[in-house]
Amino acid sequence: MGKYVSADTIWVLIGAFLVFSMQPGFAMVETGFTRAKNAANIVMKNVMDISLGSLVFWLIGFGLMFGDSIGGFIGTPDFFVTGDYGDSYPSPAFFIFQTMFCATAATIVSGAMAERTNFMVYCIYSMVISAIIYPISGHWIWGGGWLAELGFHDFAGSTAVHMVGGVASIVGAAMIGPRIGKYNEDGTVNAIPGHSIPLGALGVFLLWFGWFGFNGASTVCATGDEALVSMGEIFITTNMAACAGATATMVYTWVKYGKPDVSMTLNGVLAGLVGITAGCDVVSPLGSIIIGGICGVLVVVSVEFFDQVLKIDDPVGAISVHGVCGAAGTILTGFFHLKEGLLYGAGAKFLGVQALGVVSVMAYVAVAMFVVFSILDSALGLRVSEEEEIKGLDMEEHGLPSSYADFVPVPQVFNDYVTPVHTEAVKPSGAVKMSKVVIITSQPRFESLKIALDKLGITGMTVTKVLGYGLQKGSTEMYRGAEVASHLLPKVKVEMIVSAIPVADVVNTAKSVLYTGKYGDGKIFVYDVEDVIKIRTGETGFDALQDYPVEG
Repeated sequence: MGKYVSADTIWVLIGAFLVFSMQPGFAMVETGFTRAKNAANIVMKNVMDISLGSLVFWLIGFGLMFGDSIGGFIGTPDFFVTGDYGDSYPSPAFFIFQTMFCATAATIVSGAMAERTNFMVYCIYSMVISAIIYPISGHWIWGGGWLAELGFHDFAGSTAVHMVGGVASIVGAAMIGPRIGKYNEDGTVNAIPGHSIPLGALGVFLLWFGWFGFNGASTVCATGDEALVSMGEIFITTNMAACAGATATMVYTWVKYGKPDVSMTLNGVLAGLVGITAGCDVVSPLGSIIIGGICGVLVVVSVEFFDQVLKIDDPVGAISVHGVCGAAGTILTGFFHLKEGLLYGAGAKFLGVQALGVVSVMAYVAVAMFVVFSILDSALGLRVSEEEEIKGLDMEEHGLPSSYADFVPVPQVFNDYVTPVHTEAVKPSGAVKMSKVVIITSQPRFESLKIALDKLGITGMTVTKVLGYGLQKGSTEMYRGAEVASHLLPKVKVEMIVSAIPVADVVNTAKSVLYTGKYGDGKIFVYDVEDVIKIRTGETGFDALQDYPVEG
């Protein structure tokens, strides 16, 4: 009989790939909550977090975290992980499981510093936090260090993982400064909405799914009645906290803003998950609901505080979700621990240890990351140029015009929408008046407009997806607690040159199809056209506008 237990080993490995699934979750949340022109850059940073982080964690970080303790502050270096760290599971299984946690801590900063960070600098930061910063504080908590000896309880990483990433986010976002256009000269806030709430929601669901491994598999044991019961209880407290966080955020924003805020509610899910991670194994379901609910409200208050009071621009709320709620969840464990919690009559000693651990890790990470970012800023510059930021990092850092390929908002010509039976236009005698008609309307009405123009005899049009606003901007809208200065709505711009068909017919057809009597029906512009040249045939004027084949 070997010393390893199959169930324990498999459970640890399942936990590893569940935690790995959180990486695409982070990538989708951050991409959805930022602008489309930086989508590829966000994805690239998340890919390199786990890629570079895994390499350096194997090289040195794991040893600093789990090696024999030197004074309770740092582990003995074990380059390339040659020692045996197994228990009822082999050492490689434990190593890959812990690697996924390290990658999680590193990737949190990506969202807080999104849309303006030098990619090379970010890659270097990612290696430093994975190799040194995270492993040292992790040793204090999980590697047998001084906090572990005091009885500090952080079961799956509210402080060890999430708060470390959150504090690094505060330092990085404060040092790099806000995005261009985020704040006015008088200090008022301009909301910069993300480009895809559905993408952000997909990321939240992936994170929620992965969190069952993040918390549940931290038992690193799946044998024996006690372990099996604990696994089930952890799954329940994890899920309850997430649900309570989402519900609390929804209700709070509904009352405060008049409508339930979608992006904040998504953050509320994550706030509840981060908050319960420290004590998911030692609190009751009711305790987890209270912790999740507190974090669900706290995340909204915190986002507004950093955004509007401290003027620290965090596009995705990483500071509040991971930093603030990580700290809060760890401290709240001191109240709701079933055996040692203050609310269960155990006194304040355990609560004091929890608070000490939070403050100590917070101070260490803040100082260490300030030094790291200061060095990187002096040597390479944390921030891209103003021109690069305005154009978007997809193009400037990666040479990618758009992350969405066929969905690039460039003109598309729809010449296939022609009248089934072609009637050759008869050229009028004398000078022919040519006009350009431009119609701007909402996307849902385009199909009806196209069909109507088709029947009228329009054989070609250029259709462009655009953004714009008219009187709609008079309706104040809120995004993450801040007013959206000018709400750009998705529109369709249809352009055509007409000559044989009277302009009045085109205008009247468009008006009859698009009219509802409400804001947003659109506008029609008519311009005189001096000349038209068909490049293929060399024809000009009226003849260049006809689509019938040329004999010859």
